[in-house]
Amino acid sequence: MKNRWIWQLHYVIYVAIALSCYSHPVGATDKKSQPTDFIELAAIMLKDGHHDRALLALQSVDLGNKKTDLARFYTLQGLSYLGLSDLEAAKDSLQQAVKNGQKDPSIFIYLAQAYFGIKDYKNTIEAIEKAGSLVNKDAVLISMKAESYWHLQLATAAINTLNEGQRIFPSDYRFLKRKVFYFVELGLYQEAIRLGREYFKQSEATAADYVAFGNALRLSREYKEAINILEVARLQYPHEEMVAKLLAHTYLDQGHLNSAAFILEQAALSNSTLQAEAAEIYRRAGRFHKALTLNESISDQKVKLKQRLSILLALNQFERAANMESSLYRTGLLEDQDVRYALAYALFSSRRFSEVNKHLDHLKNAELFRKATELRRLMEVCKNEPWQCT
Repeated sequence: MKNRWIWQLHYVIYVAIALSCYSHPVGATDKKSQPTDFIELAAIMLKDGHHDRALLALQSVDLGNKKTDLARFYTLQGLSYLGLSDLEAAKDSLQQAVKNGQKDPSIFIYLAQAYFGIKDYKNTIEAIEKAGSLVNKDAVLISMKAESYWHLQLATAAINTLNEGQRIFPSDYRFLKRKVFYFVELGLYQEAIRLGREYFKQSEATAADYVAFGNALRLSREYKEAINILEVARLQYPHEEMVAKLLAHTYLDQGHLNSAAFILEQAALSNSTLQAEAAEIYRRAGRFHKALTLNESISDQKVKLKQRLSILLALNQFERAANMESSLYRTGLLEDQDVRYALAYALFSSRRFSEVNKHLDHLKNAELFRKATELRRLMEVCKNEPWQCT
């Protein structure tokens, strides 16, 4: 609290000095005190990027004075709030500026930004249209207008606006890129794919662009085209992890486990954390020895041991799985009831019946409890009729 109070004191002193310097410029010969023009001072503060100080100066403006330029006051206040990301306050002030006679069409550009930020898309469009010819000088505004139409579910108007943006700014590919995603969302996949290829051919597309487009196609279940796009991305950006992961998961969506596992295995050369995922997919594909080989290099001991246990059980290497007990205990994995049951099963399958019950006794999960009961029954069978367990 003390530091905050000191800072506020310094701030007040700073403003007081600034005001005094502005009121009494160096070299002034007029001995009579001149009134401070707080609106002009706010404009200077705003120009220097000090939005909070501009608001502080505007608080001293006498709004009841008939000579006060209310249009300029509210404009500066709105721009200050806009700079501080207080969009509701910015909108209110900029509206007041218009009501009080602000004629500069750029006021509507600032209003559009405020409206768009608070998701008032209808007024965003109206404000942009009121800005007149200024809109054609700013690609961002045209893009904002198209986005507003899209949010209002006026797809045709949105696409027409993007077409207009392309016409005015032929070297700005944001409009083509946005159209690609609009067509995907509209379910017009062939047109989206055609435009997507045009975009990747003409622009300096990034790996993120490929990922975004590939993922949009994947989510739309256009797996073949998604894979085509992402395979191209993988050739161009061989070390981009997101490309590899998305391509692998797209193959997974189609049930191509080996392809997915191989891609992640290659990506793991750059990022070892992907090793576990690659090994897991190989395990699911039934390639247990390959999975076990990759498992050796996993650094996260909990992930490694849990996965290793499942692989050994799949390989029917029950003795090796049972011998993991101390490692599982040391890493806290036996707190996981699924792991504890798997160990109990490995011990049972290794005929180490005397060690099984101490793990089964910990099982509370209903399904695992049922399995534990069945395992106990089988142990009794093996004890009483050993010939049935050979």
